[in-house]
Amino acid sequence: MGELLSFQIFINEPVELLNLSLNAKAVLPEAAVLMAMLGTLLVDLAGENISARWSPPICYAGLGSALILLTMQWNGEIQESFLGAFIADNLAIAFRGVIVLSTLISLLISWRYADQNGSPIGEFAAILLASTLGAMLLCGSTDLVSVFVSLETLSVASYLLAGYLKRDSRSSEAALKYLLVGSAAAAVFLYGASLLYGVSGSTNLKEIGITLLSAPTPLSALALVFVLSTVAFKIAAVPFHQWTPDVYEGSPTPVVAFLSVGSKAAGFALAIRILVGCFSAFDTQWKLLFTVLAVLSMSLGNVVALAQKSMKRMLAYSSIGQAGFVMIGLVCGTEDGFAAMVLYMAAYLFMNLGAFACIILFSIRTGSDQISDYAGLYQKDPLITLGLSLCLLSLGGIPPMLGFFGKIYLFFAGWADGQYLLVSVGLVTSVISIYYYISVIKMMVVTEPKEASDVVKAYPSIEWSLPGMPSLKVALIFCVLVTAIGGIISNPLFDFADSAVNGTPLLREAITLASKGSIG
Repeated sequence: MGELLSFQIFINEPVELLNLSLNAKAVLPEAAVLMAMLGTLLVDLAGENISARWSPPICYAGLGSALILLTMQWNGEIQESFLGAFIADNLAIAFRGVIVLSTLISLLISWRYADQNGSPIGEFAAILLASTLGAMLLCGSTDLVSVFVSLETLSVASYLLAGYLKRDSRSSEAALKYLLVGSAAAAVFLYGASLLYGVSGSTNLKEIGITLLSAPTPLSALALVFVLSTVAFKIAAVPFHQWTPDVYEGSPTPVVAFLSVGSKAAGFALAIRILVGCFSAFDTQWKLLFTVLAVLSMSLGNVVALAQKSMKRMLAYSSIGQAGFVMIGLVCGTEDGFAAMVLYMAAYLFMNLGAFACIILFSIRTGSDQISDYAGLYQKDPLITLGLSLCLLSLGGIPPMLGFFGKIYLFFAGWADGQYLLVSVGLVTSVISIYYYISVIKMMVVTEPKEASDVVKAYPSIEWSLPGMPSLKVALIFCVLVTAIGGIISNPLFDFADSAVNGTPLLREAITLASKGSIG
């Protein structure tokens, strides 16, 4: 009897230790998304009609549950999972929340688009949820292995989404370009990760950071260059941006909407985890490199956007410029800088997806993506005109829109930290961006009736009763309202951003070290 009892204790202790190490509570939001993905795949097997009927509520239930679970984790006990390879701190929760919301809104604006293009809704939703799952895991990954697995889950699903319109040659071309460039970026990351493992003997980011701090080597600096190039590719920073315009133009518009926010948010979360948590020994070097990337991204992105004729290509270059603005907060490395990053990504979620909702609605009704075809649109569709105008003004940073407060916070953080070059370039390029945003608004509003485009003259009657149209309308109005009044009542967003920084030990340590260094 005693031997049996001792055997049970011997068995139970490792099981309890394993349960404690895996800690499923930390990844419950991801579990909700995973269950929704499996649910959409199962109903898709039952046929397209059943899939079209049940996929939307399954997705809403899964993403809604994920948001609720993330809210319950907020400001709670920091939890680790997967044997320490994942952490659910406030930074991870904030970026995961942005990603889940971006997926939810992207799905709301995609049902009608997918139905009109004859694409299976269940498959589309399942792949988008898989991409979301990878992006969410990437936000909290603290190990090179979990970072790579999450990164590839996000990337492979994104390649499939980019080429989802099989009968559209532009979509296939976009997927091929994305796949080739993304595969090269993954190979570069793997090489950098192997160097880090060789130098430190560990795959844990914190342990690698301690090793590099005590004994920095030239190989570590080489690994920094490789890893930084992968991060720059994910956030579409110049000169790693070449894939962005072609992929944005050729991919289905709802996919572009998700990539512009969800994928970019995951990229910035990865940048913070690796650069701040792992390469603190090379703090000066990576900040210098990111300063160059930020200046190039803000300059090239906003200048080249001036010459674009396609609305999606214009927003592609605009997103490159927006990434440059967010990098200001990362280069600062201060409490205000990190908080400004979180705040701006939350603001960018609503104003960018609101703009894409308007573009999708116009595309559904006209089949056009050309900026010139928007001429005189206010005569036929005041909702799109008003919604797109407000979102573009917010992207340009016009007060009192939400985007204005996001940019002011970034510029304030940069100026307070002495990043005068970045702030000056940001202010100049913001003025440039306002020019091409207002050019679109002017074309929609100021054009005389007789000068309206042929597409607008042949504009179809507006029908909101078609399948998928009510959800698109809800998403559009919601994003436009948050964009328009979010700046006026922005205190909750400021509190949210501050809590994201204060509830993240990694950022608190980095801020403390930076302040000691400046005092010393």
